[in-house]
Amino acid sequence: MISRRGFIQSSVAAGMANYALPILGEPAGEKHRTALIGAGWWGMNILGEAMASGQCQVVALCDVDERQLNPATDKVNQLSGDSPRKYRDYRELLDKEKPAIVIVGTPDHWHPLIMIAAVKAGAHVYVEKPIGHTIQEGRAMVNAARAAGKVVQVGTHRRVSPHNVSGREFIRSGRLGKIGMVRAFVHYGGGPETPLKNVEPPKSLDWNLWCGPAPLRPYNGDAGEIKVPRGAIHTRGFRNYLDYANGTLGDWGIHWMDQILWITGEKWPRKVSSYGGRAIKGPAILTKEEQTSDAPDHQVAIYDFENFTVSWEHRQFAANNAEKGENVGCYFYGTEGTFHMGWQKGWTFYPADAKKPVLQEEAKLNSPDAQNIKELWQDFLDAIKTGRRPISDIEEIHRSTNVSLLGMLALKLGRSVQWDGAKEVIVGDAEANKLLRRAYRGPWEYPTG
Repeated sequence: MISRRGFIQSSVAAGMANYALPILGEPAGEKHRTALIGAGWWGMNILGEAMASGQCQVVALCDVDERQLNPATDKVNQLSGDSPRKYRDYRELLDKEKPAIVIVGTPDHWHPLIMIAAVKAGAHVYVEKPIGHTIQEGRAMVNAARAAGKVVQVGTHRRVSPHNVSGREFIRSGRLGKIGMVRAFVHYGGGPETPLKNVEPPKSLDWNLWCGPAPLRPYNGDAGEIKVPRGAIHTRGFRNYLDYANGTLGDWGIHWMDQILWITGEKWPRKVSSYGGRAIKGPAILTKEEQTSDAPDHQVAIYDFENFTVSWEHRQFAANNAEKGENVGCYFYGTEGTFHMGWQKGWTFYPADAKKPVLQEEAKLNSPDAQNIKELWQDFLDAIKTGRRPISDIEEIHRSTNVSLLGMLALKLGRSVQWDGAKEVIVGDAEANKLLRRAYRGPWEYPTG
């Protein structure tokens, strides 16, 4: 019988051989001319790894808020010595700078238009997840990447996290047995939501451009320095406003839906239903004077795959230690036991046979914010160098994003939907198919192709 230590060592070696790529030295010739669009917290985490790679020259930064753009520019200069030019409009940046690499770190509703414009301008793209706000945007992004022949990596960095890689190898080796069910979850605290006053946006922020193709909602942040009230749309609260994102399932859920597809080899569910609401936060409010968010504070989605059932659940209240283990992740339930794929605590396998030992592997995550962007960025650079598809290729993460978006779509409809993943349509439901896209606010045009 293989020992716990022996299994972990062999599974890590096998997993990393198949899915993690070697750290590269500088390519011959000049560094990649690199631009960041969306210079906030997470965008700067990504750019930090681009600079640390030694293979990227930061030529430009773009953000509609000078309170983010100016400090980001100073930080780039301090870390790398580069002096990037500053832009408010990404179209001007692409036209003037002609970057070889573009990082898209904006809110979700901007990902499709910027990614498509960047590949058409000749750039390879690293775009954050989820890839878009609606399913047909994602299809247009895939088609644009293929037509341009460019590498598009999506920021699902768990595909290269060492414990996720070895955990995938463990499951795919058959040691979990036949999987009958998977439960994915994210549980965080919170409580009732108090409406925030709508105010005039600061002069340093182009709020109309921030909203872009999405509806122009009133601004409810801080009118001066970035001392953002909790729950405000800008800078980080946008994920709970459905005009700009898709709540917790669209944010956290994409990571775990992607893990399920990546590990099992499935591509899409056949049927989706979802239930939830704002039992604790209270009814959504939007008036001229004040507003709240409108995403559900709890949600349960059920996905019927060909070979197993997946359940998703999240809540934004009752954070405590009543449930053992991490407050995020997936439980894979198989005939040989239960496997928890976690985040900060790694993975754990609980055998069905009580006589066998529990196996565990700790996570190996990077600072800041416990992630593996470094490894995903190196995979991105290697894909550019070799011409292969990256590990988080746009088409694969389009399918993973669809799983999350279908859960939100079913919740909005209030009924289950049958999904034809090959044709990317909902079967026999014209009303539901209308939600695969949405009208853009002029002058922006919804991407097609």
